[in-house]
Amino acid sequence: MVEEVKPRVKTPKSAAVGEVVTIKALISHSMESGQRKGSDGNLIPRKIINRFTCDLNGVNVIDVAIDPAVSTNPYFEFDARVDAAGEFKFTWYDDDGSVYEDSKPITIA
Repeated sequence: MVEEVKPRVKTPKSAAVGEVVTIKALISHSMESGQRKGSDGNLIPRKIINRFTCDLNGVNVIDVAIDPAVSTNPYFEFDARVDAAGEFKFTWYDDDGSVYEDSKPITIA
C-alpha cells in the first residue's frame, strides 16, 4: 500500500507590518507506532512525524518536537508576527528520514 503524504497549509495572502496572523497546518499521514503487527505477523516499522517547523524569511516561527502518541494527520494552529513580505516555509520530518515541505507567500497590504 502506497501512502500519499499531503501537507496542507492555510495562511493569509497579505498582512500589515507587525500584524499577528493565524496559521493552520495539517499533514495527511497515517502514522504507525511500530507496535502493531502486519498480516504476516511481523511488526510494522514505526513511521511518525517527529518534528514540525515553520520559518518566515529564514527566521524560525515555531519548532515542535512531536511525541509518538500524536494522532494520525497532525494539525497545528499558531500565530506569527509578519514584519515584512516574504514566504512561510513549513517542514515536517518523518522517522524514516523523509522530509515533507510546503511554502506560502505573504505580501504586505
